[in-house]
Amino acid sequence: MPDLRSPQAPPAPPPLPPPRSAADLFGDPVDSYPPWLNPTAFVDQEFDPESYISDLRTFVPFETLRSELQSHLSSLQRELVDLINRDYSDFVSLSTKLIDIDASVVRMRAPLLDIKEKILAFRGAVDASLSALKSRLKQRADANQTREVLELLLDTFHVVSKVEKLIKELPSIPVDWSNGYVNSASKDHLSNGISLQHIENSTSLRETQSMLLERIASEMNRLKFYITHAQNMPFIENMEKRIQSASLLVDTSLGHCFVDALEHRDANAIYNCLRAYAAIDNTRNAEEIFRSTVVAPFVEKIFDDSSGTGGESADELVQDYKIIKQYIEDDCKFLLDISTRENSGLHVFSFVANSILKEVLSAIQKRKPGAFSPGRPKEFLKNYKSSLDFLAHLEGYYRTRSSVAKFRAEAVYIEFMKQWNIGVYFTLRFQEIAGTLDSSLVVASLLPVESSSSDLKNSQALLLKQSITLLECLSSCWQDDVLVISCADKFLRLTLQLLSRYSNWLLTGLAARKSKSTGSSAGSEWAISAAADDFIYIIHDLHYLVNEVSGNYLGHVLGLLKSCSSEVLDLVKQSILQGGNSLKDLLPHIMSSISDTLVEKSVEDLRQLKGITATYRMTNKPLPTRHSPYVSGVLRPIKFCWQILEYLLLKAHDT
Repeated sequence: MPDLRSPQAPPAPPPLPPPRSAADLFGDPVDSYPPWLNPTAFVDQEFDPESYISDLRTFVPFETLRSELQSHLSSLQRELVDLINRDYSDFVSLSTKLIDIDASVVRMRAPLLDIKEKILAFRGAVDASLSALKSRLKQRADANQTREVLELLLDTFHVVSKVEKLIKELPSIPVDWSNGYVNSASKDHLSNGISLQHIENSTSLRETQSMLLERIASEMNRLKFYITHAQNMPFIENMEKRIQSASLLVDTSLGHCFVDALEHRDANAIYNCLRAYAAIDNTRNAEEIFRSTVVAPFVEKIFDDSSGTGGESADELVQDYKIIKQYIEDDCKFLLDISTRENSGLHVFSFVANSILKEVLSAIQKRKPGAFSPGRPKEFLKNYKSSLDFLAHLEGYYRTRSSVAKFRAEAVYIEFMKQWNIGVYFTLRFQEIAGTLDSSLVVASLLPVESSSSDLKNSQALLLKQSITLLECLSSCWQDDVLVISCADKFLRLTLQLLSRYSNWLLTGLAARKSKSTGSSAGSEWAISAAADDFIYIIHDLHYLVNEVSGNYLGHVLGLLKSCSSEVLDLVKQSILQGGNSLKDLLPHIMSSISDTLVEKSVEDLRQLKGITATYRMTNKPLPTRHSPYVSGVLRPIKFCWQILEYLLLKAHDT
């Protein structure tokens, strides 16, 4: 009976945790781990016991490892017991709460299955609708593409028909004009019965024709666009002949109209024709027509007249360029002004490069090919500088820097500049200048300009021909009839090489004089036979050269290179001053050589003292009544030293 049942005993309280030992309170806890043991690694999903133990055994003894792992296991067991004791009531009541679980699962499964069936059915319907929608969209895209192609073909057909209709409104062109040129026999009459003379006198008719051609050109531009987007289609291939015929007629009519407008300088007609050429992207044809009909006849006449003169000036271009400049100003500027007009859309034309410069280059190559030859450096440089001036004149017809840069990037401009072989020209000048200096330095003796040195103190010019040749060669490098600014770096290097060559010539000679042998070095024979007076000439020339190179010569070079940046000018100045200092550094060597020479002379004179006693001991020669010959010889070097000292003091005072 329920009332007789004894009351259920309450659950036993969880046991208290064991008291902590003194070591846990005052020292390291018993569950502390050594640094090499990391318990958190055991719960890692990728934990591998074998690899873990093999890694630890390399530095931990096996017994120690086993002891620590057992301690860790005991610690885990204690934690598990503590956890069960703490939640004991929950563990006991867990089984009483799980009542009739299977029935609950069955009751919940039925509605879930119904929902699943409905979802699957709805998903199938959505997939079917999506497939149908994609199919419809694909059909629609195909229809749109087909419609676009059809519209493109219809537009192409309409444009071709429109172009043919507009072409019929133009006067028909004789067959001889199909190549773009108008001969004299064809200028008398047009095939539709309209007199060409009447058309030339009628500016309005010419302008109307040019406007109609511009309209046709715009339609041809549309036609090119359609053909580009409808390539490899049978319909377009069937219309290919009609399109080519229309293009040929348009080009021929446009060429005739452009020539007619150029002959009468009809600005409006020229403007319309240029716009038509730009619309059909046929600028080269317009440039070629202008070159052949306007520029070529006059340029050929100029070169025919100048080539017939003969003589040394047969290949000169200065006078030809002068006449061509005036011709461009008189007969070509009107077209250049039209093509460079702002906001005209005609910037695609380059009549200056592809018409004028191209014809001039062709005429020079045919009539005066020797103008490009560097074999005659003087004439070559004159033609080259006049050509640069001509190019600068042509660049003056452009109004912006970008257009000038475009002109310089043209193929004909690059080809024109390639004709001038500046490298060969510099090589010839190098051989000429350096060869002149070498020829003067290989002479076996010094060549003084004056035979006596009586006026040495008052002389301010160079005294040796070798030094004069050096200064002339240095000056030649920077003369107007020699220098090419684009090769200024090469001429600067040649200048420094000339100074170095002169310095080496002096050093080699002094070394040969000191060793009493020339050896294998050519050009050092002068030092063996040089007298002390010759070294005075060298000292004088060195002072003069140093002052000249560091003064007027340097200023002249910097003046020619004034367009360069300040950094470049500083480098040029330093290099030339360094070359002058290399000459100045030779003075101590020359003074040492002079000292050695004077000592040798004095020793030779003093050796005569040994014969005085022997002469009077072994002979009955009477006592001398005048001084011995060696006396004047001993004093001569001392007098020479005073002359050198006086000269050096004078030069120091002048400096």
